[in-house]
Amino acid sequence: MFNTSFLHIIDILGTFSFAVSGAFFAMEKKLDPFGVLIISFATAIGGGTLRDVLIGNLPVGWLKNETAIITIFIAAICSMIFDGWLKKFNRTLFLFDALGLGLFTIVGIEIAMEQQFSMGVCIALGTITASFGGVLRDVLLNNVPLVFRKEIYALASITGGLFYFLLRRINMDENIAKIICILLIFIIRLVAVKYKLALPVFYTKQKTSI
Repeated sequence: MFNTSFLHIIDILGTFSFAVSGAFFAMEKKLDPFGVLIISFATAIGGGTLRDVLIGNLPVGWLKNETAIITIFIAAICSMIFDGWLKKFNRTLFLFDALGLGLFTIVGIEIAMEQQFSMGVCIALGTITASFGGVLRDVLLNNVPLVFRKEIYALASITGGLFYFLLRRINMDENIAKIICILLIFIIRLVAVKYKLALPVFYTKQKTSI
């Protein structure tokens, strides 16, 4: 029987969003359908897998959840079938990635809270859940991971996590707080990319000689 809780719905949406994002990155590299499917899986389950390993939640979540596997498969297939149509919307890939970042941040935080970790650890695990799938995707595609570039990415997840705990502290409805947190992370990513906001670099770039 399917779990119809709000968190489960967020988890499914996040899985779908990151799977589509992974598929688009893979298609940009002109991978074959099997390669697209593998990258979709890596993007969607990478962060959650690392989180579960760190907290000892074994076997990891997706091995116990056939819904996640089906969702990733459907997302990858749909991305390949409707590739031409979706590419008409230039920001499609970015929007799915930004949405997945917000959704998976909340999933990671909530799972960490169930283990009664401190606020800092919960936010860290939320950020890992949201970011590591993208790291794995970029490594497999031979790209510098987005989270390690100047572009604001993990910081959006951390900020959203902090704001979520603030909303919980003032006794806001739990589900409303989750929605606000997801939207905040999504908006931070949109604004950061639109206005090219980035973390400052404190070191001097030097040319290396061989």
